Formats: sequence, C-alpha cells, structure tokens
Amino acid sequence: MNKEVLFMSNGHGEDLNSRLILQELRKIAPHLTITAMPLVGEGNAYLSLNLPLIGQPKNLPSGGIFYMNPLTLLKDVSAGLIGLTLYQIRTLLKYCSRYHLIVAVGDIFPVTMAYISGRPFVAFLVSTSSYYEGRLKLPWLTRFCLRSPRCLAIYTRDAFTAEDLQQQGFKNASFLGYPIMDILTPTGKNLQLDDNLPTLALLPGSRVPEALDNLELLLKVCESLATLERVQFRVALVQAIKETDLKKLAKKLGWQYESLGRFVKNTIKIECYYQAFADIINHCDLAIGMAGTAVEQVVGLGKPVIQLPGKGPQFTYAFAEAQMRLLGLSVKTIGKSHKNPHLFTEAAQTIQTILKDKDYLQNCRQNGLERVGKPGGALNLAKAIARLL
Repeated sequence: MNKEVLFMSNGHGEDLNSRLILQELRKIAPHLTITAMPLVGEGNAYLSLNLPLIGQPKNLPSGGIFYMNPLTLLKDVSAGLIGLTLYQIRTLLKYCSRYHLIVAVGDIFPVTMAYISGRPFVAFLVSTSSYYEGRLKLPWLTRFCLRSPRCLAIYTRDAFTAEDLQQQGFKNASFLGYPIMDILTPTGKNLQLDDNLPTLALLPGSRVPEALDNLELLLKVCESLATLERVQFRVALVQAIKETDLKKLAKKLGWQYESLGRFVKNTIKIECYYQAFADIINHCDLAIGMAGTAVEQVVGLGKPVIQLPGKGPQFTYAFAEAQMRLLGLSVKTIGKSHKNPHLFTEAAQTIQTILKDKDYLQNCRQNGLERVGKPGGALNLAKAIARLL
C-alpha cells in the first residue's frame, strides 16, 4: 500500500528544515506520497520542489514572530489571522484521514494541529531549546499533545534539549541533527577576496522591508570599522532585495552605488551577492548578523557573530537577546536599541577585539559543535521517519 506523509511547518526556518528532511525522505523512500502544509507565510521553501500543498499560504505582518511583540499579534489578527487559522483547521480535517504520518516542524502551532488531526505524528521542535532558560518550559498544550500515544517521536534541535526532555519524562525525545547545517557547502562562487584581509559577512535577513532597514545599520558599522581596521565586507542578499532598493539605500546614506551590487564610500568597498550565502559564511572570519536561521548556521560553522538591535518586527533587541541565550558565547549583541548614538563605534571596537582574540575564536569553534552540531541531520531524521512508517 502506498503511504502518504504530511509535513507541516510554521515559518521560514521551519519550512527550510522541513524541506530538507522531506527531500532526503524522497530519496530513501521514493514510494511515499509527500504533501506539505505551510502554516505561516507562502511556503517558498516547498514551491521549488513541485510538491502538492494544502491550506492557504499567506504572509502576515509578523512573519510568525508575534510572540516577541504583542502589537504584531494585533496586526496579524487585523490581517485575517483568526479566519486563516480556522480555514487551516478545516482543511486539515478534510484531508487528514489519508495520511499515515504527520511531521510537525516548529512549535506549539504545528504540534497542536498534528494532534487535532487524530493521526500518528512526530514533532521536530526546531523553534525551541533548553538553552534559552536552562530547562525547557513547554506550554501546557504542547506538553499535552506530546504525551499523546499518537506522538511517536520528538526530535530536538540540539542534544541538550533532548536530554532535558527525557529527564522530564518524554522518553521518545532524541537529537538526530539540525538539517540547516546540511546546505552550507560552498558553490565555488568567486567572491574576489584578498587572502591577506579578514572577511566580514553582512547578513541583513530575509524579510523585506526589514532587511533593508537592517542593511542600513550594517553599512554604518562598516564605516566605523573602516577607521580602525583594514577588512573586506561581503553581503549575502536574498532575491526579495532588488537592485533598485540598493540604489535608493546608497543615495540615502551618501554612498556611491556601482553595478553588480557594489557600495563605495571613500576607501570602503562593500560587495553584495545573491545566491552566495554558503560561500560567504564559509569564507568569513566573523559575521554581523541580523537574522535568525542564518546566524545559527554561522555559529554552527564555528564563527563569531555580532548582532545589532534593529527596528523589527523580527530582529529587535528581545530577539537578539534570545539568540544569545540560545547560541552561547559565539554571539554578542551591541547595545539595546538601534537609536544608541554609540552603537556603531561600539560594534566596530568589539569586532576589532574579536578578530585578534585567538582563544575566543577557538572557543567559538567548539561552541558551534555543542550548540548547533554537525551536518547530516536531514538524512538522520528522514531515516528515523522512514523506520516509523
């Protein structure tokens, strides 16, 4: 009998992890029929796979990050959150009887949805970790769903969380790897790097227009750092940032914009690249990051990260502070507000110190292995799911 599996996820990073697992599952179990249900956003991570989708993919103002700011929850509600959620529940109940297993990737939302389907499910708690508080405090609804006999396995994003959950009585919890580390093989793109200079990666994030606001702050750090140290900058851009956006930003800040994504001001040159994220973070010595998943990947590679508090809605000081708890010593956040008049000077001085601190750089390499882990997670998780089927 041909078996069917439904992957549900609720956010950009969650969709990406879900896609990586199901891609490996397709390879080792080609007879399976796989469907996806993105609960937050448009499900772009799935669309390139020609995968059947159910539900109604839709972007909301918060991008699924409303827990950082209650005001964004109100914006989501006014944009149709309640109606969208009810529609998703009706859609799931309409189709769920065909699925032999549901894979819930994310947090309380997909786990609860998987539970109310009445079908066997596994949960990949990619959105939470015991590193945040020292002990994982799951919402009561999540705990209730995970204790169901229909929850066949709980997978975590790090070994520490799996050990913690087992101590709390969730004996089916395990850490098999973090899939986002599986897509960091460099493509060989020529970044025109000078081997004699430190390389800094600039990571403004993936959500527009917030990413452009973040890039503005990053460029100001570059100006401050250039007065202290000779370095080279490479920006990893997503396709949602257009060249017209870059030209407007350059004009606003008094930079010259040259073709092919080059910002120039006095002696400073900043090169921007599309589809070169893996190349840039593999070659960088340090990243200035205002992103979620991308910062985790840099830390996983053993690199230090400097964060700046942004305007939001995602990358605020609250988000940055949570990232520090999650990722440990590899991540430092400068100040608490983007309005801090000393923000860029302090960031530049911190970067200069880090680049010369060999002991700290070595500690970052070890910390990355502990907090994020090695590649291979997608295949390990796919094999575990295939065994359950």
